[in-house]
Amino acid sequence: MKVLICFVILLSMVGTQTTFCTAVGEKPIEDSRELQFQDMLVLLLLPQMREKLAEVYSDVLSAPGSPDIYPYFVDVTHTERLNGFRGFDFLITLDARPTVGPHIPIGEDVFTYRISAAGVELKNFEHLRGPNKDDFPPNYQDLLK
Repeated sequence: MKVLICFVILLSMVGTQTTFCTAVGEKPIEDSRELQFQDMLVLLLLPQMREKLAEVYSDVLSAPGSPDIYPYFVDVTHTERLNGFRGFDFLITLDARPTVGPHIPIGEDVFTYRISAAGVELKNFEHLRGPNKDDFPPNYQDLLK
């Protein structure tokens, strides 16, 4: 009987034990200086991103002023200094998930900007996926053309 009780206790301890490793690419759970700078950069780039998204989604959306993009739906996926240490010529890649209406996701897009003393230039735009009519609630399907 004691062996059975020990086995049940051991099994419950092993079965409920949590792991302490974190997966690569997980979203941060606390603030850092790097995250603050990334968020500031995203805020500064949002107007240009909105302009490009309005152009790209104009043929599939009927809603005026859409799509919208919120800073918490934008991830900085890559940054690079183009001319070495302390060079002020950067390439930054952002993954964005635009929305319409009450935060209904309509796709995923990747922006690559070159930021230098000359200004900000969109170097590459990649439209990964667009809106799927099946993902829209019935009362919001009129937002699609």
